[in-house]
Amino acid sequence: MGFREDNHYVSRMYLQRFAASPGYVLTYPILVAHERVPLWRRRSIKGIAYREHLYTRIVSGGQTDEMEAWFNKEFETPAEDALRKATEDLRLTPSDWEKIIRFVAAQDVRTPARLFEDIQRWSEAGPSMLEETLKESVRKLELAKSRGEEIKPIKTTDSEYFPVRVTSTIKPGEKFGEIKAEMIVGRDLWLFGIRRLLTQTVKILLEQKWSILRPPESLEWFTSDDPVVRLNYYGENRYDFKGGWGNRGTEIFLPLSPQHLLYTKVGFPRPTRGTVVKRAEAKMFRCFIAEHSHRYIFSKRADADIPKLRPRTIDAAALRNEREQWSRWHEEQTRAKRQLMGWTENAV
Repeated sequence: MGFREDNHYVSRMYLQRFAASPGYVLTYPILVAHERVPLWRRRSIKGIAYREHLYTRIVSGGQTDEMEAWFNKEFETPAEDALRKATEDLRLTPSDWEKIIRFVAAQDVRTPARLFEDIQRWSEAGPSMLEETLKESVRKLELAKSRGEEIKPIKTTDSEYFPVRVTSTIKPGEKFGEIKAEMIVGRDLWLFGIRRLLTQTVKILLEQKWSILRPPESLEWFTSDDPVVRLNYYGENRYDFKGGWGNRGTEIFLPLSPQHLLYTKVGFPRPTRGTVVKRAEAKMFRCFIAEHSHRYIFSKRADADIPKLRPRTIDAAALRNEREQWSRWHEEQTRAKRQLMGWTENAV
């Protein structure tokens, strides 16, 4: 298989379960240029929910699609049969459940919506955290030196993903110098975070009690380009989507098909698998799924409620600006990585 630059951030295998016809799904766009854009469009699953070079990493020898391959090998392919059994109401083994939950974790962290969320958080907290980490490292080095201890470099898991460069300068004739740390808040940092979440933090999700809920008659589940919802519900009209994998009371759910909603409430007993939720509750789930969508809702049918649940934003300038930003994504991230590491043009 050749280099994969079209990185699908919603699994094509997953979207097949919402297909209106084999290989096609109905799409409802959230951001459009004008009112004449149709509410619904039948589109090929192969041609939606992807960005070029979303997960491409730049290394000294060139560019690699190892993250895309990793998602497929470790999370999508293992879950395929388990998801089939879940949506055909067949018995699920503990191994099946584990594969499904790992799939949920990967789907949660790999979308552009999550990228923007993480970049904003890192932009706000990253500089101070990096400075504190550097100070602590210097303190430990000085302590080790004063004790005459050998200083050995420590390589942590996935450290090669962390986009940081540490340099030191000591002027001639001076005993002390300056240590400087530089970091990129962008693709590499995001991918580093994904690796940590899916190799370490994912254990928290595996400990939760999961179930599968059914909608009442005449209602169906649909999905979106940001399909895993982490809901903190405080009361009527009081909620947010900032729930954590291990936060008690956070409700985490993912539509698996028009008739199956994977669900857990962290720290609480699970409902019986196959429970048909009450109509009012089902409508709330549908509202949350629609509201949590980023740029597209995907459905098996042209659901008349969706335009009401998530009205479109008509803004040609915003749409054009977003497309231009994505067209520069790979080039800008590549240039930033090259400059940080001091690589020449020929190095990548």
